[in-house]
Amino acid sequence: MTYKKKTWIEKLEDEDKKKKYPKFLTFDPTFPCGPALTKMGAKKGDKVVITLPTEVDEIMKKVPKGKVITLKEISRKLAKKHNVDYCCTLTGGFFVTTAANAAKEYEKKGKKRITPYWRTLKMNGYLNEKYPGGLEAHRKLLEKEGFNIVKKGKNKYFVQDFEKYLVT
Repeated sequence: MTYKKKTWIEKLEDEDKKKKYPKFLTFDPTFPCGPALTKMGAKKGDKVVITLPTEVDEIMKKVPKGKVITLKEISRKLAKKHNVDYCCTLTGGFFVTTAANAAKEYEKKGKKRITPYWRTLKMNGYLNEKYPGGLEAHRKLLEKEGFNIVKKGKNKYFVQDFEKYLVT
């Protein structure tokens, strides 16, 4: 039997995941997302949710033109929604990438209104190299909306003063 690789849309809308998630865990710093959550203030024993890609996508869809959001704010919103202390930033990051690539697939299928994924940044306002077209495409989409993009180091870009534009 051959395996058919799932499309990004299939990954986003995965019905099997919808039956298994959200999952609620008790935080342990040894979790794969442990270092990131510890930086956000998580302590051993805090409640953590692993959510669905569609929930991440819904938050991303609500970011208006002229505003941005980071994985940190998405995680906080999802933790609040599920009445826990934190949301796993590792799976959240995977789901941001899934939503972005699914949006591009929808666009290729002719859908006019897609998730404005380019308005979702990595932690600390950095652009996401895993978005469709990579860093260069992400940069161009943000600049088209009036954001000033600054290069930092060899291959990193961030939105200048991104905090001023955050959706909270």
